[in-house]
Amino acid sequence: MDWDLSAQPPIVQNAVALALQGYETALTWLVSPAAWSQFAVLVIAYLLAVVISRRLREPLTRILTPPDASKNLLAKARRFLLPFLPLLLPVVAYIMAGIGEQVIRSIFGTGSLIAFGKRLFLLLAARALVRDIVSDPFLKLLGRYLLLPVMALYVFGLLDLITDRLNATMISLGNISFSVMSLIRGVIAGAILFWFGRWSNDQSEAYINRQEAMRPATRQLAAKAAELLIFGFAFILLMNIMGIPLTSLAVLGGAIGVGLGFGLQKIASNYISGIILLLEAQATVGDYVELDNGEAGTIVKTTARAMILETFDGRWIVVPNEDFITTRVINYSDQGSANRLDVAFSVSYDTDINLVPDIIVEAVSKHPDVLNEPEPPDVELRGFGDSGIDFGVEFWVNGIDDGKNKYASDVLFLIWNALKEHNIEIPYPHRVVELRNAPKAE
Repeated sequence: MDWDLSAQPPIVQNAVALALQGYETALTWLVSPAAWSQFAVLVIAYLLAVVISRRLREPLTRILTPPDASKNLLAKARRFLLPFLPLLLPVVAYIMAGIGEQVIRSIFGTGSLIAFGKRLFLLLAARALVRDIVSDPFLKLLGRYLLLPVMALYVFGLLDLITDRLNATMISLGNISFSVMSLIRGVIAGAILFWFGRWSNDQSEAYINRQEAMRPATRQLAAKAAELLIFGFAFILLMNIMGIPLTSLAVLGGAIGVGLGFGLQKIASNYISGIILLLEAQATVGDYVELDNGEAGTIVKTTARAMILETFDGRWIVVPNEDFITTRVINYSDQGSANRLDVAFSVSYDTDINLVPDIIVEAVSKHPDVLNEPEPPDVELRGFGDSGIDFGVEFWVNGIDDGKNKYASDVLFLIWNALKEHNIEIPYPHRVVELRNAPKAE
């Protein structure tokens, strides 16, 4: 085709030249036995993969599905491999195409079309991986917007071209220069490494928390140490991937040290206080504590910076670790130790007070949560009030009188019923009102 395009813009001339080149290539393929053979091999490879995957899927599913009650290592491995069955079709198609490529290359000495088809099968495998297998939101996002576009560029042979262009494009920040490709590689590697670090930390923390033989404080300390090791290793590995020598971080480390000494001293203090609390086990998860400012709650979580208290009305209070070291903290629980409670009551002046202690001790001892150790219930005469004689009963329980536990209320019910049963009057205030200058009755 001899067209005179000299009067047309350069972009039109280039477009027509590319179109003619594509036309000639397609025409060559249409009349080429090698091209037809490669296309036929790809079709046959895909059809064979469909047949084979359909026949293998059901028996593989039975083999990889362990009994529900099985918890051994082999069962875990089978459960891990079971979700990967959607990869069976593209993987088998890739293998079949590879076998066919060897045959075609031995006959015609070329196999570019089959090579393109193999890359296309890899793209289908990546799509099945992202769509059907990966369930983590972060990994699914990474696969959708990173893995699939990269695989698409690889299929059409553009990946090396774009990679070379990104390597050639440099970014300068003062005396530091790096390529765009290094930046992209660092961001991707950092995201993957720290996601893997978070996953590893969750697994290690779950394993440590299952060790019932360890004290709670020791388990928390071990979990924090594992977290530091995992993320520290991830950071060092990321520096090596990006090609940044660790010696170059000496100046940055000095700057961070100065910052900790001034602006970040509170954070450093809370972090060190948290380590001290874990080592000494003064307050751990599950303890009910009262702070110096009157706030109280159960410790439900410990972090590197603070402890989380949950009050009985559902509020969470974030308390810096330093407060547990530098201020007065009352620990009512101490991992299950008993607490002494006190309940006051009064009886009428007409009562024989010598009978009251035995009656009340017997009644309070009936409560299932009242302890005889370290001391049984004890009744004390507190004083002579305006309306009656004041008593108090002290008793020990495992727990605190709040939330689900209503020890004081239960004991008051027992006291009321016992006094009524023995006809002992519970007094109420009496007042004498004197009316002056009142009219006299006729």
